[in-house]
Amino acid sequence: MPFPSPTIRPLLAGILALAAAMGIGRFAYTPILPAMQESGLLDLTQAGLLASANYAGYLIGALLVAVAVPRPAQTSVLRMSAVAVAATTALMAVTTGFAVWSGVRFLSGLASAGVLVLASGLVLDDLRRQGRVSRSGWLYSGVGLGIVTSGIVVRGGGDALGWRGNWLLLALLAAAAFFPCWYWLPRGHPEPETTDTMEPPPLGVAPRELALLYAAYFLEGVGYIVTGTFLVTIVERMPGLAELGTGSWIVVGLAVIPSAALWTAAAARVGYARALALAYGLQACGIVLPLGGGAGAALGSAILFGGTFAGITALTLTLAGHLTPGHSARLIGMLTASFGLGQVIGPVLAAIIASRAQSFAPALVAAAVLVFSGAVLMASLQSLDPLRGGRERRRGL
Repeated sequence: MPFPSPTIRPLLAGILALAAAMGIGRFAYTPILPAMQESGLLDLTQAGLLASANYAGYLIGALLVAVAVPRPAQTSVLRMSAVAVAATTALMAVTTGFAVWSGVRFLSGLASAGVLVLASGLVLDDLRRQGRVSRSGWLYSGVGLGIVTSGIVVRGGGDALGWRGNWLLLALLAAAAFFPCWYWLPRGHPEPETTDTMEPPPLGVAPRELALLYAAYFLEGVGYIVTGTFLVTIVERMPGLAELGTGSWIVVGLAVIPSAALWTAAAARVGYARALALAYGLQACGIVLPLGGGAGAALGSAILFGGTFAGITALTLTLAGHLTPGHSARLIGMLTASFGLGQVIGPVLAAIIASRAQSFAPALVAAAVLVFSGAVLMASLQSLDPLRGGRERRRGL
């Protein structure tokens, strides 16, 4: 029997794809940022703008994939996106200057969105065909795997490699992670032939509920990305914790790895909307924890942040798959675009607020309030939940 089993290969390929595209291509910037700032090449506002450039690319990439990539072309576009993620990560090592880096990070975001949306759609549809949707949470463990990898590389390489060496080594690791995806990810199949008068498959949600879902995910994008961009910088600025910065990022990644599967299991018991509302609420608490000071607060923030953000993504995108079975990529793309718009806004606003206040405290409070508002919206969306909680399923509904 071949190893790994053909039935598990698509999931493993998806995990590796997200490790490279998200954990490295998107989030390696967070642990490398302090060294780039220490080199005198970036101030805090520029650091926020550079992050926003990446998330602007992510936003546009998600929109393009959602509306312009037909199903037969999905595998080819995914492969091109994977190559672009590795290439743009390497370019950060061999270029200099805020304007150039902004362009590189924009292209990296564009490519990362292509990998996330297409790999998620292809793998989730494959799991649904196999009747193994319960495994979907493990797909997003790849994000944590990539975050842990980036944290270990930056912490281990440190002064020996320098920030340029860190970017280059991570680019090589991303390319290696993408290699199995070339062969193991399922292909996009042609859509069934339809007559000219047939309508697209209807969304399993009313327009008002869909708008609230977009709004909640947008607020999550604005709020979570403040910690997602600046956690290492924030921790290193806390008294006596300069050495804990990169370590806190590794803790984030370790918390991410099981989180999506755990939140998927929670959703199976209480429903997607309730689980999402709880995850948003816990994340809001984690965002403001560093204000308490001390190593415990920093590590607690890392655990709550890592333990929720990938779970929120996993539940939201899996919910999209339930609402549009067999046609996941489009709704996943639109939701990712909503999330991406929030991510564009969050880092630059946080950097401006922190620069003027000479403290990240106001930015963290504002981010937590926005994420908690998203929790309130998610709590109001139980009517669209395909699971409707364990009680209803036990009744056979």
